[in-house]
Amino acid sequence: MLMMSTVTEEEVKSVGADIRLIPGADDSQRSYDLPDKPVLTIEPRKSWAPLNLRDLWESRELLYFLMWRDIKVRYKQTALGAAWAVIQPLITMLIFTYFFGKLARVSTEGVPAPIFYYTGLLLWSFFSNGVISGANSLVGNSNLITKVYFPRLIIPSAAVGAGLLDFAIAAALLIPLLIYYGFPVTWSYFLILPVILLTTLLALGVGIWFSALNVKYRDVRYALPFVIQTWMFSSPIIYPMSLVPEQWRWVYALNPLVGIVESFRGLFLNRPVSWGALGYSAAFSVIMLIYSSYMFRRMERSFAEVI
Repeated sequence: MLMMSTVTEEEVKSVGADIRLIPGADDSQRSYDLPDKPVLTIEPRKSWAPLNLRDLWESRELLYFLMWRDIKVRYKQTALGAAWAVIQPLITMLIFTYFFGKLARVSTEGVPAPIFYYTGLLLWSFFSNGVISGANSLVGNSNLITKVYFPRLIIPSAAVGAGLLDFAIAAALLIPLLIYYGFPVTWSYFLILPVILLTTLLALGVGIWFSALNVKYRDVRYALPFVIQTWMFSSPIIYPMSLVPEQWRWVYALNPLVGIVESFRGLFLNRPVSWGALGYSAAFSVIMLIYSSYMFRRMERSFAEVI
């Protein structure tokens, strides 16, 4: 039995309750028998929330506009504009060629040093910039998060996706280098796109993971540059995998970038590709993306409060 005086008979009937008058009571006072089955059940959200892929698909236009915004902001009020996408890996390639190729004489397995270093730096620059941009994306868009609702996964995804334009611009310099050093164009070039897609998935997975942690633990912004620097020296960017002692190569190959970078360089330079290492990198990238997405959704509920 529930005493109520602020609801109408129509509202009560709409939920299936019976109306019964109380003897001697005013017309405004009623006694209602509520239905046995609850009309609305409120339950706590499960710890692992679904990804809501349908919402992400419906927000694809927002993803495009956020990517375009990041690109315009990146080169706003710059004299050279998108040329910085080529200048950075080019200058780094020249430095590596002189210090590691000429002075330290690090082996490049017979490949011209400029080509060897530029192919590695091209992929590494895209990956590292994508991870850093994705990790800082939520904190950098705090005003947007606290004012409007939309799938939050869009923000780090847009930050990583915006780097694809820089990658495409920087890759244009690789074509004249390959022609100059006499590397022919072969059918293996068609396999480069899946490797780029795999790199994007890995950068997206790592970027999403760090972005969620960065909201709660601001130490991430200080630790991330060290992690990225360490990751570079533990990847075959400056040296080939053959320099690693053979008994330790299986440990070295646990780094998912090893298979990706070695395959990317091998496809351009017509060298053998380690399909086993590439397969491991693909499996790791997919698992990392799925795990980080679910972890992101689990922590998403507190973003607006913590950020």
